[in-house]
Amino acid sequence: MSEASNLHIPRAALVCWFILTNLLDPTLASCQRPIDCQDVLWSGRNTSGVNTIYPQGTGGFKVYCDMTTAGGGWTVLQRRMNGKVGFNRVWREYQYGFGSIGGEHWIGNQRIHQLTSQGWYELRVDMSDFSKKSRFAYYRIFSVGNKTSGYRLTVGEYEGNAGDSLKAHNGQSFYARDKDKNECSKLYKGGWWYDACHKSNLNGLYLKGSHSSFADGVNWLDWHGYHYSLKTTEMKIRRQ
Repeated sequence: MSEASNLHIPRAALVCWFILTNLLDPTLASCQRPIDCQDVLWSGRNTSGVNTIYPQGTGGFKVYCDMTTAGGGWTVLQRRMNGKVGFNRVWREYQYGFGSIGGEHWIGNQRIHQLTSQGWYELRVDMSDFSKKSRFAYYRIFSVGNKTSGYRLTVGEYEGNAGDSLKAHNGQSFYARDKDKNECSKLYKGGWWYDACHKSNLNGLYLKGSHSSFADGVNWLDWHGYHYSLKTTEMKIRRQ
């Protein structure tokens, strides 16, 4: 897995950062707005937090940038942390996103597609349980197709210590309770790239650890199985 080390911030990038953050005219310098959190990091902003990015073909939107994990520059797509935001939602809500960017949220399938259409991206999934243990899963390739494809998932080679509970969903379209496949979303209470049905569902019910119900929590099969709902999850991508 690639990690940034000893990042050198060019003078031109610092000039761009000053111009953009002070609302000056970007045409005053050779300056391009960030298309993802990697660009934000390269511009000199190396603190994790909410930033506005401008993927190609968009007017810009806010995302949370993780600037500390494995070299930083990660654009967060999904976060679970306290159960304050419900994830058992309809397909259109998953299409456009919901929640609070600074807290629990799903950034939106359309935005994920726009991001991953502008280059090669890697995916990192960080997760923790209620015993303060943490694991991660890393995928060398990650992309989401367009609306016509049903926001079809593509993931590549796995690395990490959480076990590979996502590759089984490779090639699947995204489903939610009102646009379902084999009633998977209705049964397991969240939108996901279901097949029949899942080895992972990070958008399930927030059930706080062990639960008697089957596979309807925030589940990652290869770590804690189908009867344990994780405490925190973050899905994040970075351009290669």
